[in-house]
Amino acid sequence: MKRRTYYSKPRRKKKKRVFDANEYAIKKTVAQGMLDIALLASNASQLKYVLQFGPIHEFYTLLIALITISIILQVTVGLVVFTMNALRLCGHFFRWHRAAASTSNFVVLSVLLITLLNIFVSAFDSSLAAYLQI
Repeated sequence: MKRRTYYSKPRRKKKKRVFDANEYAIKKTVAQGMLDIALLASNASQLKYVLQFGPIHEFYTLLIALITISIILQVTVGLVVFTMNALRLCGHFFRWHRAAASTSNFVVLSVLLITLLNIFVSAFDSSLAAYLQI
């Protein structure tokens, strides 16, 4: 018989954790939403910086246009995804299956366009550092 001291705890058998797909999906959705918010905040910050810097920059209008289009697309995609999820919860999603499929394709293409726009913004925005050393 083992003697237990005051500080020792009885050993418990570790339960094998079963993969829960629902928990994974929830965590993935929350993480994706946080990344979307971070990208929107980053674009707003870049827009503010470009506006404060002024038209001295050679790509001023290009950066303003790209960042503005990116922000508008992000807000549009957010509203479309929110509407699709609301329709899915109400049970109306399956009535308009073709419309939902085309809307889903629109969302995917918009996210691709947002990614490309942000790549261009970061490529042209790197030249702002040369003007800061005035």
